[in-house]
Amino acid sequence: MVIFISLRCNHVTMTYISLSFEVHQPYRLNRRFPYHKGEYFDYELNRSTFNKISEKCYHPATETILDKLDEYKNEFKVAFSISGVFLEQCEMYDPDLLELFKNLAETANVEFLCQTYYHSLSSLYEDKDEFIDQVEMHFRTIRDLLGYKPMFFENSELLYNSEIAELAKSLGFKGIFAEGISRILGWRSPNYVYKHDDMPVLLRNYQLTDDIGFRFSSRWWKEYPLTADKYAAWLSETRGDCINIFMDYETLGEHHWADTGIFEFLRYLPEEILKYDHLSFLTPYEIVETCDPVGEIDVGVFDTISWADLERDTSCWLGNEMQLACYEKLKHLEKKVKETGDRELIETWRRLGISDHLYYLFTAGGGPGEVHSYFSPYNSPLEGFVIYYSVLSDFERRIDLSK
Repeated sequence: MVIFISLRCNHVTMTYISLSFEVHQPYRLNRRFPYHKGEYFDYELNRSTFNKISEKCYHPATETILDKLDEYKNEFKVAFSISGVFLEQCEMYDPDLLELFKNLAETANVEFLCQTYYHSLSSLYEDKDEFIDQVEMHFRTIRDLLGYKPMFFENSELLYNSEIAELAKSLGFKGIFAEGISRILGWRSPNYVYKHDDMPVLLRNYQLTDDIGFRFSSRWWKEYPLTADKYAAWLSETRGDCINIFMDYETLGEHHWADTGIFEFLRYLPEEILKYDHLSFLTPYEIVETCDPVGEIDVGVFDTISWADLERDTSCWLGNEMQLACYEKLKHLEKKVKETGDRELIETWRRLGISDHLYYLFTAGGGPGEVHSYFSPYNSPLEGFVIYYSVLSDFERRIDLSK
């Protein structure tokens, strides 16, 4: 547990808490490919996985948050970044869950962030047209499906560099999330608003986030068990204008099962935080509207950061030869598939660009390797590579035959 001490005097006496959740499920590939050709995606596996996590996490977590929003009215606020492919699966597999998200939007105390529709790495492509297309697709989906116009941007897995910030600004967003790591901050604290040029940047406090996301149910942790009152006390002692807690939604009930007490923690957290007069909830957009930036953040394209693994860069998707081979193959197909004008083929290519496909090919060991293996549907990264590259090659053949 790290407490950051304020290094400046500020007339603002409040510390604002933003609580945000990443909500995403990919379309997993057909593991019988290439031995069973025809369908690239395993829709039965996708359905069963979605329904399992929906029962364990999405429904109980969303219902709990709705209860707390109703109980605390305008005092409790939450933000969600929901991928387009997650919302597609909601419509197909669990329309009742989609209704719960619509209920969140109706509270007026929930902010929905914009991201790439396919939770892709398109922000890293040399040509940014696909990235822009996916962001605009996601904006329209959130607007049309949930009745909300996003004002704040969160790139896939918090991928961030100054070029991405400039693109987000050019698309009309009023702020962007990045990871609050020391190699971009130096001695500075993540608990303030920063900016790139005139684009406000909010930084995730990953230490406090990971206390919940990774350590909550770890009995070896010296702070175990983590209770809502203990966590709220930590927040009260943490100096800064804002503390940005941002985690995977599956933290609630899937990564930490219900019997760990995670839902009780969530249920009591608003009450415990609001006991402190100097703590208040705001959404990310409200924070950048309320707090002035205290400094500049500049991240070069070759220093791109993310929230992934210990390195917090792009290596969890592009760190080995198998990943790079698939990534280059995918990019190579963009021009060819778009030249066909075939909407179904373009949709398939975009689904093949979901970042999870590369995430499963990670080969480093240790704790990060265990996390990658936990999410992977494959027996090994090599198996995942064979299937993914075979699908991409077969898809290229289909494109060529369509001309």
